[in-house]
Amino acid sequence: MAMPQNSTGENGFCFAQTLDFSRPSPPPGEAGRTFDAPSARGPCGTPLSNSTASSSPSDSCAEPLCSSTPREEETQFGEGIKYVSAEGEELACGWGGFTPGCLQLFNTSKGILFFLCVASFLQGMTVNGFINTVITSIERRFDLRSYQSGLIASSYDIAACVCLTFVSYFGGNGHKPRWLGWGVLVMGLGSLLFALPHFTTGRYEARSAAEVGVCGGNQSLPCAQAASSLSGYRFVFMLGQFLHGMGATPLYTLGVTYLDENVKTNYSPVYIAVFYTAAILGPAAGYLVGGMFLNIYTEIGREIDITPENTLWVGAWWIGFLGAGAASLLISVPILGYPQRLPGSQRYIVMRVSEAHQLKDGSHKKASDPDFGKTVKDLPRSVLLLLKNPTFIFLCLAGATEATLIAGMSTFGPKFLESQFSLSASEAATFFGYLVVPAGGGGTFLGGFLVNKFKLRCSGIIKLCLLCTVSSLLAIFIFFIHCPNMPMAGVTQMYEGSALPGGHLNLTAACNAECACLQETYSPVCGSDDIMYYSPCHAGCKKVSENLRNGKKVYHECSCIEKTLLPGPGDAEAGKCTSSCAKRPLLLFFMFVVILFTFLSSIPALTATLRCVSDRQRSFALGIQWIVVRTLGGIPGPIAFGSMIDKSCLLWQDQCGEQGSCYIYQNSAMSRYTLIAGLVYKVLGTSFFIVACLLYKPPPPESAPGSSGASENGNCDLQGHKPSLPAEEDI
Repeated sequence: MAMPQNSTGENGFCFAQTLDFSRPSPPPGEAGRTFDAPSARGPCGTPLSNSTASSSPSDSCAEPLCSSTPREEETQFGEGIKYVSAEGEELACGWGGFTPGCLQLFNTSKGILFFLCVASFLQGMTVNGFINTVITSIERRFDLRSYQSGLIASSYDIAACVCLTFVSYFGGNGHKPRWLGWGVLVMGLGSLLFALPHFTTGRYEARSAAEVGVCGGNQSLPCAQAASSLSGYRFVFMLGQFLHGMGATPLYTLGVTYLDENVKTNYSPVYIAVFYTAAILGPAAGYLVGGMFLNIYTEIGREIDITPENTLWVGAWWIGFLGAGAASLLISVPILGYPQRLPGSQRYIVMRVSEAHQLKDGSHKKASDPDFGKTVKDLPRSVLLLLKNPTFIFLCLAGATEATLIAGMSTFGPKFLESQFSLSASEAATFFGYLVVPAGGGGTFLGGFLVNKFKLRCSGIIKLCLLCTVSSLLAIFIFFIHCPNMPMAGVTQMYEGSALPGGHLNLTAACNAECACLQETYSPVCGSDDIMYYSPCHAGCKKVSENLRNGKKVYHECSCIEKTLLPGPGDAEAGKCTSSCAKRPLLLFFMFVVILFTFLSSIPALTATLRCVSDRQRSFALGIQWIVVRTLGGIPGPIAFGSMIDKSCLLWQDQCGEQGSCYIYQNSAMSRYTLIAGLVYKVLGTSFFIVACLLYKPPPPESAPGSSGASENGNCDLQGHKPSLPAEEDI
């Protein structure tokens, strides 16, 4: 039986001659025994496929192409089929010559998916979870401002931009699992470095209100003690984030394409969705676990008389980074052992149908050359081909707009909730985690599921992204509403309840004029009149009770607080007043909707990017896309949001005349700035998806590689019959 003669196709196959197998076709009753022995087992000693056993005689063309390609068959037919990858390559799982049989159980698409999911979970938990959770604590511990913490967050994206071109171009044509394994290892080193400042600085001394807070107490706080040079440690944090960015660069470029190359086209969105869902659940776990760690005092084992509700409290922000760093070092070992391609994956490459955007000058066909992209001299041509692809360009721009909002809100989302609902840092982080788990994780998986369920082609996928972006655009109008600030004497209102003239702070009043209170000592208390005060001293409190009420200290004889029923001075509890904002459920619900639809479009947009470029450019295209996304979105996002949030600050830390971090934000201004930023970027994203959809030019139906009769979903259907592929190999 003779195979059809095709020239080099999109997937890099070159049939040098007609394949003519001398043995005659078996009768229908014996078709099941064709190639039974050689195709039954792969190079790792594990079953690969029984596809040939269930094929019909009319499937003769499908038998050698669509079945697995173990080394025995490669040896037998090596002269007839020339693959892009080196013939006779070792497909066993292991390290060098150490390839025990027990490891081959994991040498499957499910196996590598599991380890990549663990790696993406750790990356998300560390970079997008722990760091965003502990931002407030790090600002407080190392005297940083919001824009400086924004720089720390952006260092991750800066590193990624520096490494992406090199990693995606050379790694895309190299041994992907080795690039991935070394990347995860570097990421683990970055986590350990990020925790280092805790061990190299002196003990954190939180001067409690019992020591310097009450009226008439010892108010001396020398500037030599108050001022610090700890802000220089931000460069250590930036270096740790830089290593995080370097290590994660292969994960979301080479990791995605490695999965895409080793599974059926139909199931690729599901595999990628599972991979990205793990990356979304990582931050959610980071928020929840990080919030728990923040309830532990940073100096473990040391007794302290302040509670987590106190604004001077700094939690054990560093524990999570030590654990995540050690786990990353461990998970890099199995990833390094995977082969360049998985056993049996070659059949999926044969079955792939190109959906690459068709350029008018036909230059997109250059990327079909099996030798294209193997040397540095092809790099400019690769970049030019992508720049000439308008669908790819506008998908990148749309991704950048979404990334700006995701980066900004993930960094400062807990701080937004902390301010709006008057929560502690740990409570806000836990709240935000509860939002991200179902909305972000569910949206990510659902996006990939919808693409697979409805078998969407590239144009349909872009329309789905457009629908999701419009839905989140409508939901973002919820930021028109906000929770009012809890009243704070001398900050949001005068001590007698009137508005502050010109919005200027006035923390001194007749009731506390004799207390000589220091502005450096910020320790808010909630009076029995439901008004917050800067400190027990500013509330005029003269005594502190030894007995706790609800786990909080109680201050008595506060001259600035009037009792509600009886005349005389009132009491105050340590910590912020609890917010009773009636708009909280509505605000949380629509924030959930915004997060859901934003992440719902992420996997479809990624799938559309993979589909609209040539197969040999997929890794490089993802690298270029991440450069655009991070340069225009990930890097400026946290910095812009940090500067915006700084503008809404009402009360700055004062360290002997020097401005520190922000204590109190104006909720209305914070919501207004968030609304403006959300509208601008969502409108831009919607516009970019519309243009990408209008400019996309799919290939003609007869351009399927290897056949003019390939089915719509990429199944090998050369003679009108689909080969039977076992379910356990497909999914």
